[in-house]
Amino acid sequence: MQLNRLNRTQREQALESMSTEPVDVLVVGGGVTGAGIALDAASRGLRVAIVEAQDWAGGTSQWSSKLVHGGLRYLYQFNFALVAEALKERGLLLTRTAPHLVKAQPFLWPLKTPVVERSYSAVGVGMYDMLAQFGGGGHSAVPSQRHYTKDGARELFPDIREDALIGAIRFYDARVDDARLVIDLVRTAAEYGALAASRAQVVDYLKDYKGGDERVVGAVVRDLETGRDIEVHAGYVINATGVWTERTQDLATRNGGLQVLASKGIHIVIPKDRIDGQAGIFLRTEKSVLFIIPWDRYWVIGTTDTEWTEDLVHPVTTSEDIDYILEHANSVLASKLTRDDIIGTYAGLRPLLQPKSKGGGESAKVSREHTVAEVMPGLCAIAGGKLTTYRVMAEDAVDFALERTGGKDNVKAHPCVTEQTPLVGAAAYAAWQAQRDRIADDQGWTPERVQHLLDRYGDELPDILEMVEQDAELGTPLEKAPAYIRAEVVFGVTHEGALHLEDILRKRVRLDYEQRDRGAAASEEIARIMAPLLDWDEATMQREIELYRERTQAELAAEATHSDADASAARLQAPDVVPLV
Repeated sequence: MQLNRLNRTQREQALESMSTEPVDVLVVGGGVTGAGIALDAASRGLRVAIVEAQDWAGGTSQWSSKLVHGGLRYLYQFNFALVAEALKERGLLLTRTAPHLVKAQPFLWPLKTPVVERSYSAVGVGMYDMLAQFGGGGHSAVPSQRHYTKDGARELFPDIREDALIGAIRFYDARVDDARLVIDLVRTAAEYGALAASRAQVVDYLKDYKGGDERVVGAVVRDLETGRDIEVHAGYVINATGVWTERTQDLATRNGGLQVLASKGIHIVIPKDRIDGQAGIFLRTEKSVLFIIPWDRYWVIGTTDTEWTEDLVHPVTTSEDIDYILEHANSVLASKLTRDDIIGTYAGLRPLLQPKSKGGGESAKVSREHTVAEVMPGLCAIAGGKLTTYRVMAEDAVDFALERTGGKDNVKAHPCVTEQTPLVGAAAYAAWQAQRDRIADDQGWTPERVQHLLDRYGDELPDILEMVEQDAELGTPLEKAPAYIRAEVVFGVTHEGALHLEDILRKRVRLDYEQRDRGAAASEEIARIMAPLLDWDEATMQREIELYRERTQAELAAEATHSDADASAARLQAPDVVPLV
C-alpha cells in the first residue's frame, strides 16, 4: 500500500486512528501552512494528525497569484531579511523540494524614465539577484537581471504599448499551481505517517483542568461527511486556519491568540493567444501590484487588495474588481482587453496579521511577516506570511510546539529536515523529464501532453501510465476539456483525496477558472468517471452535477454585482456540497 495516497478509505482509517490513539501534534487547517506543518512534524518522527474543514487548500491557498517569489517590492521597504528568506525558499522549491510544480518565470518591469528609474530599479533588482545567490549558497536557481531598450522589450513582449515604457528590466521569479502544492504537501506528510482527513471540522477543544491550570489537550472533530463527532487527544494543537484564525481559536478562549483581517485579492484569466508576449509583466500600482502571468494555455492577471467583511468561505469577484484589473492591464497592453476576453475569475482572502496578539497573550515574533502565538496552554496559532515561505512558517510553528511541551532540548531532539525532503513527485523528476519524448512516442501522445503530466505528477507519471495500460480509455482526453486525460480524474480520487465533483473541478482538473462556464459542460463526463470509484448511484451523481452547476451560476451572477455585499449574497444562493458547522 502506498502511504501517500489520499482517498476515501485512507480518510476513514485516519479518522479512526486519530480517535483511538493520542497524537503528538494536531494541526487544524489544511492550507499551505497547515500542510507544511503536518509534513514538518511528521518528518521529525512525531505522530501527527491534520484536519481540514473543506477540501485540501479549501481557502486562501487555492486562490493566490500562483507565484513563488521573493517579494521584490519589499526591498523598497528595506525588508531585506524577509526577501532573502523568501528567495532561499524559492530556490529550494525550484531545485529540490518541488521542481515538478514550481517553474522559473521571467517578468518584464517596464520603465517610464530613462535614468533615475532605471538606476534605482537596477539596484533593486540587482540586490534581488544577489540575495537569491546568497540564499542558494552562491548559486541562483534563476537567471540574473537583463536590461532592454524599448525596442528590445517590445520584441520580447510585442503586445506592450509603445507609450508604456522607454525600456525594461527582465527579472525572474517562479510560478506554481498553489492547490497542487498543498495536496502534495499533505500526501508527503501522509507518507511519513501523518493522519490526514479533509471535510473534518474542529467544533470544540478538549481541556484538562487538573492542578488548576486549564490546558488544551485535543479537539472534538466533526466528520462533515457523516455528521459523526470524534475526540482527538493531542500533546499540542496548532491552529493554522488563515482568515478563520480568530473563529477557530475562540472555540478555546476569547482571551488570547492572534488578530487577523481578511483582504480580498482577485484575478482574471485570459486565453493565451489573446496576448502576444514571451514573459510576464510586473507593475506597481497605487493599491497593490499587478502581475500579468503566462501559463501554458492562458494568462492570469491580478491582483487587488481590498478589505473583505462578508462570508469567509466564498469570497467572490465583483464587477468593480474586474474593471480595476482591466484598467490597469490595459494601461500597458496594446491590444485592449475587454470583458469578452475573460474566461475565468477567482477571488481569495489574504490573512493580514494585526500588530498585537489578541488579549496580550504570550507570543513569539518569528518573522516580520508571520507570528506564532500561544492562545492558551496546549494551543497555539500561526498567521501571516505567504505561500513562498510556508516551510519556514511550518518549522517555526513546530519548534514552538516542541519547546512548549519539552523545552529547547525537545527541539534539538527533533530537528527540522524539510530542507532536504522532496515532495511526492519530485525526487526523480529530472530522470523522467529526460524520458519525455520516448514516452510520447510509446503512448502516441504529443511531447506537450507528456510535459503537462510531468509538471503535474513528476516522478509519479508511471502511475498514470499504468492506469492507461490497464484501461486504454483513461489515456484519452476529456471531451469538453481536452488538455486533461481521463486518468487525471481517476488519480484525483484514488491518490489526491477528491471526495466530490467540485474537488476535481476546482483543485485537480482546474476547469473552475480555465473555462468560462467554470467546467460545467465537462461536469457530467467527469462525474461519470468518478462515480464507480466513490460508489455513487445515479441519483448521487446527478446531485453532485446539479450542486456544481448551481455554484457556477451563483459565481457568475456575483461577477455582475457592484458591491461585496451583493456579490456575497448572490454566491450564497447556491448550497454547499458539504456545509460547514
